[in-house]
Amino acid sequence: MSLTLEQRTNHDGVPKAAELIEISGAYALEASDRAILNLLYQHAHDSGRLADPTAFWELPITALRPSKHNGTDRIRDSLSRLLSVQVKVAYRDGKTGRDRVLLTHLFESFDIPADEGIGGPVRFRVPAALVPVLAQSSRWGRIKAEIVCAMSSKYAIALYELVQLRGNMDRCVEAFTLERFRDLLGVPPGAYERGNDFIKRVIEPAVLEVNGLSEFGVKVDVKRAYSRAPITGVMIGWWRKTGDEYRDTYRERQRSKLGRMARLKGNTEATMPVALADGGHWPPTATPNIVTLPTAVGKTASGAICVASLTSSARVVSDTA
Repeated sequence: MSLTLEQRTNHDGVPKAAELIEISGAYALEASDRAILNLLYQHAHDSGRLADPTAFWELPITALRPSKHNGTDRIRDSLSRLLSVQVKVAYRDGKTGRDRVLLTHLFESFDIPADEGIGGPVRFRVPAALVPVLAQSSRWGRIKAEIVCAMSSKYAIALYELVQLRGNMDRCVEAFTLERFRDLLGVPPGAYERGNDFIKRVIEPAVLEVNGLSEFGVKVDVKRAYSRAPITGVMIGWWRKTGDEYRDTYRERQRSKLGRMARLKGNTEATMPVALADGGHWPPTATPNIVTLPTAVGKTASGAICVASLTSSARVVSDTA
């Protein structure tokens, strides 16, 4: 069995294979589709039968809906998109040692209740050709369903998973070509080709939600020959949150999605607290969760302090915690 499949889901999240995190061609998937994808693969992984090409799984369709107040029609739409999209899965052949690409769907089939008005189980299978790739996977990122489901941007989910995959490395910065970065985030070909549009519609929303909701902070910088030149590459830096930064993120995930984007942007209006009879106040006083994008300063997996200046290479400045 692969190192990835030997891992167990714990408080840090479900181990998701790198081959599934770094898929290409998932442009048609929306944020809700990516959330359901993770829930389904977590269910399959936790069963211990993900390496079995004949296995199938079932779980209540209501377990896939984001709210108890929502019906199942949106879930059915998501399952249809998940079944129809064709992706490229890069992997290394265990026998020859050569890099290969598998053209596949993410699921082989979904068997769902005929009546949209009732619950019932969803039965699903993973493509037989994908099983051996997962069975030999040796890299993974731990993904938390609560964080994925809290995000509204599909680009934020993709960026979060990329950072989770790299979070335990002995470096805290990585450069990508623009084409590779767009592909990994699932940006459709031809969309947001102007640099400023790409920054405003893809990078900024993704960074905002990752910094506001996940347990890693991230900073993304674009490479240009000069200020108005086309973007040629992207560099990301990340750091593990600690202290108040970590606690602010946790508190935000516990709050309602209503008004979340305004809170993350720091645009919430100040409200005068009202004294209550019991001596308390409403609304409760709390430090606003204002997200900033500092130079990435954090610790690598070995405990070394890493300073990631995104205009240059990262450097390790200390080998002590």
